[in-house]
Amino acid sequence: QVQLVESGGGLVQAGGSLRLSCVYSGRTFRTFSMYAMAWFREAPGKEREFAAAISSGGDTYYANSVKGRFTISRDNAKNTVYLQMNSLKPEDTAVYHCAAGESPSRLRYMYQYWGQGTQVTVSS
Repeated sequence: QVQLVESGGGLVQAGGSLRLSCVYSGRTFRTFSMYAMAWFREAPGKEREFAAAISSGGDTYYANSVKGRFTISRDNAKNTVYLQMNSLKPEDTAVYHCAAGESPSRLRYMYQYWGQGTQVTVSS
């Protein structure tokens, strides 16, 4: 089984920055480096939506709403994926979940494992 644990959320003013981390642990036939990783976010009253993804080879993908402000990266030696969030806006307020899957995708059902999430609140 795989466990994903997010951290780094908090309260920040508009224009500020946060860095989220997601640590992978567990035993499957795949190692962390073989998984595509992604960040999704879920705002109150809204469906969970794609934010960013990174392939096992390091290719990155972003939702239009975060492109140019968010950066996804991974450290395979630490089994960790990061989401650097800059120029935050109130509309970025959400619970941010990391996910692991076989290949990068904007679709939730393509990911097999999910973390519990970390709250990000951006005040105006």
